[in-house]
Parts: sequence; structure tokens; C-alpha cells
Amino acid sequence: SLRIRMPAPVHPILVTRGLPVRFGGHVAVNSVSCKFHPGTLTAIVGPNGAGKTTYFNRLSGQLRCSAGQVLLYGSDITGDSAPVRTRKGMGRAFQLTNLFPFLTVLENVRLAVQASARPGRTLVSMLTAHTELIEKAEHFLSRVGLSERRAALASALSHGDQRKLEVGMLLALEPDIFMFDEPTAGMSVDEVPVILDLIQEIKNQKDKTIL
Repeated sequence: SLRIRMPAPVHPILVTRGLPVRFGGHVAVNSVSCKFHPGTLTAIVGPNGAGKTTYFNRLSGQLRCSAGQVLLYGSDITGDSAPVRTRKGMGRAFQLTNLFPFLTVLENVRLAVQASARPGRTLVSMLTAHTELIEKAEHFLSRVGLSERRAALASALSHGDQRKLEVGMLLALEPDIFMFDEPTAGMSVDEVPVILDLIQEIKNQKDKTIL
């Protein structure tokens, strides 16, 4: 007898259901329902004031709403805070830089690496882990072209380099979902390809979701 084996359905990794955001009488986001699948890149396009960043804030937990749902891996995370969502695999780069200004470039990325790593339980394992954290931080700095600025304070960087540093920190978190809010805003023409190439590299991994 003839048998046809159908491929298993690919379930969405992130879902919003009827997501609204209101500021007083102004509706910034009007009951948005979307599904985002693993291995896809989705561009959210609209003019200034359309609600793109507000929608991102709702997805990442920076902004809470009284209605609608956000589902991650099929589980309701509507009530979860931004740090909890980050630990569950959501990574966010902001439209405005979100750095530790009085720490060095390397220290900023090391903290991001550390946030995604499990702490060691013994002195030896802690020392080993520290070395590994530095090595991983150096790796991510290299990917965003900031190795030569590792010792500089984040506050001393140009705006374009600060954006690259923030993307480096996002990479260091190693999330399943990458959320870029206008990642090339304020960058020079020469700096933009670094970020676009990184996004293409993430997309090529096939298992990451990019917004």
C-alpha cells in the first residue's frame, strides 16, 4: 500500500496574541497577533511613531500590558520580566545604546558572557571559568570589530562603536531569538556592513530567529 510520510510541522518559537499597548487614549499597538518561526528573519517596517519599538518593548518585557499574550516555546510568558525572558532565550539590542558606560569594552562583553554561563562551584572551576569568559568575550569583540578597543571605556566610544558593542553583548548572550531595534541607526556608511554581515551570519545558522 502507498504510504506518504509528511514532514513534521515547524512550531513557532514566539507568538503574540491580540497584543495591545495604550498610552492614555492613544493606541500605540492595536491587537497584534504574529507567529515567528525558528530559522526566520522578520522585518517589522513602519514610519516613526508607528509602534515598532513599543511592540519590541512588549515582546522583550520592558513594557507590560493588561491584555493579550506572549508565548515562548508554547509557554505563556506574558507576566515574565525582561531578565526572565532573557534567561529563557530572548536577546534584545536597543535603538539607543544600553551599555555600562564606566566599564571597559571587554568588561561589558564579559558580563554578557557571564550572564549566559553557569557559575563554577569550586575555586579551581571558578578560575577556569573566568579564563573561559575572557576568551569568549574576546571572540565576540572580534566578531564586531572591536578587539583593538577592548581596554577603552564604553563611554569613550563613538556612537557607531557603541552600537557595535551592544550587538557584541547581544551575541555573547547566545539567545535563540535576536531582536534588533534599528541596529545601524547613527552608524556611518563604512560601519553598517559589520552589523549587516553579523545578522546574515546569524541567519545562516538556520536555527535562530531574528526580528
